[in-house]
Amino acid sequence: MPTLPTQSFSTIVQNTAAGIQGRAGQLLNFSIGSVFRAIAEGFAGIFLWFQALVLQLLTAIRLSTSTGIDVDTFTADFMPVLPGTTSPRLGAQAASGQVVLARLTAGPSEVAIGVGATVLTFDSSQTYAVVGDPTYPTFNSFFQAYYLQPNLASIAVPVKATVAGSSGNVGAGTITQLGTTITGIDTVNNPAAFTNGADSESDAALKRRFSAYILGLSRGDLYGVESAIMGIGVNVQYEIVEDYNLDGSWHPGYFFVVADDGSGAPSQDFLNNVANAVNAVRPLGTMAGVFAPTIIWATVSMIVGVAAGYDEPTVEGIVAATVAQNINALGLGNSLQWSQIAGWAYSVAGVTNVTAVLLNSLSGDAASLTATKTTLDGYAQIPYATIKCSEVLVS
Repeated sequence: MPTLPTQSFSTIVQNTAAGIQGRAGQLLNFSIGSVFRAIAEGFAGIFLWFQALVLQLLTAIRLSTSTGIDVDTFTADFMPVLPGTTSPRLGAQAASGQVVLARLTAGPSEVAIGVGATVLTFDSSQTYAVVGDPTYPTFNSFFQAYYLQPNLASIAVPVKATVAGSSGNVGAGTITQLGTTITGIDTVNNPAAFTNGADSESDAALKRRFSAYILGLSRGDLYGVESAIMGIGVNVQYEIVEDYNLDGSWHPGYFFVVADDGSGAPSQDFLNNVANAVNAVRPLGTMAGVFAPTIIWATVSMIVGVAAGYDEPTVEGIVAATVAQNINALGLGNSLQWSQIAGWAYSVAGVTNVTAVLLNSLSGDAASLTATKTTLDGYAQIPYATIKCSEVLVS
């Protein structure tokens, strides 16, 4: 934003008084409470208002300094807007994942779980609805329902938060209530945390995407591909690898994308959308592929010492939640170092000592999990995986 020679309220009053005195035939009274002082101060207030309007206008006309609706209107002049809106800003993404529905006794009857049935967190603050997914062998597309077969005790079904946003992200074991009565089903639980919910695109994220969009116009290059992928959703994670296959073998004229929606297990529809976006901007004469990440599960255990005055079970629970949250937030292609885990535990108030840290039953650097693999010729690293927390045991 341009730097303007702005003036303070007192400076405006002083300059106004000096200007009037210089043009008056006699000395005028500008003491506090005088008529002329009141006129000068009134003028100064209006001048400050005009000055603020100019500063606000200069902020709004430049993308780097604009905020909120001004970012929407600026970028909408150049980028395609989303259907049904007047802005290219990406909307919020609903958290999703799997829940396990179970019955206390595995009976001979079949149980139907219809699409749209709801489940809730233990405090009823978040609601999730069952969604249809034909890739599940238990799903019947005609009846739009999942079927728990006779003599089986439980069934896993996909659900999605009814309200989009990061508020739908919850820890493992927190979805424990049935919102819809399902005859034959007694309990519900989510074995893994939901981490892919996201609020609507921030100003900073939209500005970055706008930059990639402009740089990639009419060019089949990295900027254009990145802009196309980022336009799929607000919580898209991706890695682009050139001249190699997913298995690490050399393949000139080919590139691939490993894409994730934050869940670690993106749907086929999501991957198809990414593939369509990539193919729309890839250069002629090249080939491209899109793949989901491999999930590497991390099981952590440790022993912590708790300072006097702190409730030991509470501190242990916070440590477990903190470690799990940090692991799930690593993102696509980022490895988990064994040495990081103790540091996350020490960040919790009340922790005095951390010992016996195990990652997948191993300790030391050998226990670290790598989310990349070396190409077959040894020249590059391929980010192919995302690391998710399976369980954290703290004692």
